[in-house]
Amino acid sequence: MNDTLTIAGLTTTPLELISFVLAAVTVILNIRQKHWAWLFSIVSSATYAAVFFDARLYGDMGLQFVFVAASIWGWYQWLHGSDHQPLVVTRLKSSHRVWALAAWLVGFVLLSTFLDNFTDTDVPHADGFLTAGSLVGQLLLARKKVENWHVWIAVDILYVGLYLYKGLVLTAVLYGVFVLLAIAGLRTWSALARERA
Repeated sequence: MNDTLTIAGLTTTPLELISFVLAAVTVILNIRQKHWAWLFSIVSSATYAAVFFDARLYGDMGLQFVFVAASIWGWYQWLHGSDHQPLVVTRLKSSHRVWALAAWLVGFVLLSTFLDNFTDTDVPHADGFLTAGSLVGQLLLARKKVENWHVWIAVDILYVGLYLYKGLVLTAVLYGVFVLLAIAGLRTWSALARERA
C-alpha cells in the first residue's frame, strides 16, 4: 500500500488515494447531514493515521485516532441528539465561541510542546496548531454547530501548505477541495440556522 504511483502528474500511494476518496465522501455527507458520514470518517481516519505516520506528522497521526473516537460519539449525537431530541443546526453563543478559541489555544500549546520535545517531527508547531484546531472543529461538527465550518476553512487552508511541504501532494489537493466543501457547508448550514431562528 506504500508503493508510489502517479495520477494526473501527482505522486501518491494507494493508501493515500483510498484515504483521499473516503475523506471527500465524509465531508460531502456531513454537508448533507447524513449520519453515514461518521462511518466514512472512522475508516478514513484509520487509513490516514498510517499515511501520516509515514510522513512523520505524529500530531496528525494521533489526531486520526481521536477522530475515530469523536466520530463514534458524533454518530451517536446525530442519531440520538441531546435528551433524545434530534440535533438541529445551530450557532454557538458568544461565550461558547470564546471557549472554543481558548480550547484551540491550550491544545496548541500542549500539543506543540509535546511534539517538539518527544518526537522527531520537523513541524511541531504547525502540526500542534492544526491538530488542536481540527479537534475543535470535529467537536463542533458533532454538535451541529455552524462555526465548525469556520474552523475547517481556516485549518484546511493551512493544511494545504503543510502537506505540500511534507510532500503529500494528493492530500494537499484534498484539503484544497475541503476548503471549497467547507465554504459550501458554511453556506448550507448558515441558511438552516437562519430558517430555524
